[in-house]
Amino acid sequence: MSRRNEAPEETAASRPWERNIRRVTPYVPGEQPQGGRLIKLNTNENPYPPSPGVCKALRGLDPGALRRYPDPAASALLKALAGYYALEPEQVFVGVGSDDVLGMAFLTFFNSDRPMLFPDVTYSFYPVWAELFGIPYETCPLNADLAVDPRDYDRANGGVVFPNPNAPTGCFLPLGQVEEILRHNRDVVVIVDEAYIDFGGESAVSLLGRYENLLVVQTFSKSRSMAGMRIGYALGSPALIRAMQDVKYSYNSYTMNLPSILAGEAAVKDEEYFKETVGKIIETRENAKKRLAALGFTFPDSKANFLFIRHSRVRAAELYDALRARQIYVRHFSGPRVEDYLRVTIGTDEEMEALYGFLEEYLGAG
Repeated sequence: MSRRNEAPEETAASRPWERNIRRVTPYVPGEQPQGGRLIKLNTNENPYPPSPGVCKALRGLDPGALRRYPDPAASALLKALAGYYALEPEQVFVGVGSDDVLGMAFLTFFNSDRPMLFPDVTYSFYPVWAELFGIPYETCPLNADLAVDPRDYDRANGGVVFPNPNAPTGCFLPLGQVEEILRHNRDVVVIVDEAYIDFGGESAVSLLGRYENLLVVQTFSKSRSMAGMRIGYALGSPALIRAMQDVKYSYNSYTMNLPSILAGEAAVKDEEYFKETVGKIIETRENAKKRLAALGFTFPDSKANFLFIRHSRVRAAELYDALRARQIYVRHFSGPRVEDYLRVTIGTDEEMEALYGFLEEYLGAG
């Protein structure tokens, strides 16, 4: 058969336009397994449903309203958050999950020739954004206890960001040490990423009145059971929020959809349910510390909705595969300092009992 009329195979050399494609190493999200007969403890989702107020708001949504663009300012949600934190609406920014908010903050505030700083073991999106936006950065090693050392951030830099509690370790930096970082970095923006703050830490929101360069970022994905709605927000001085709004409106003005705005407003108002479910997770987490320690696991003292565990006898990769074969999903990170650990999200008591039962069986056989 003749191949004379077929186009020659293209190569990178024959496609000069490829030289202008931005090359990045992307963030790798946690696996989202499908099916009903599994235990999903790998992406730090809340095991309980959203509040009844959220469900009521979604049921009451007029479908006809979806033909119009949503409020670009998400005013209803913004005002609810401002009231909740006793702030002015001008001190609140909302976005499509805290990833959207953090990415917008990186783009807005980290434009110095000096490197921005963040921990070496932390949320793995930070270096992705830095590389995507061409931001120079340096990492500060966690100490021997896998905790942030404020002294590492007492040097010239172009900005600071760190999660509190940290991810994936779960370690919480006390408010006094957060303020120590702020005192030594008054000339740059300091972002405290509080995705897990509701599970046991003290928020840096109380410091906003003293530090105009502080931005606190939180999310509805964890403590408010709304990862599927993609709602995140930042709290800061009006000058910081205004700068972020300017960048947002220069990029995409309609970032949040109407159902998310309405559901988010309802979630903020349903305080009793919020406290109830967060309390359940904290209680289950503290019990998990006892049960896992009895099985020979060690871990930092987490104040998040997950534990970062390791075992002296069984490699993390081996245990990850064994759990996955039983349809129990946890998170395993490769790389220095973390490859021996598994991150285990706190599920319901029933889910955790299934985890303990498997581990007792597996470790007893080992």
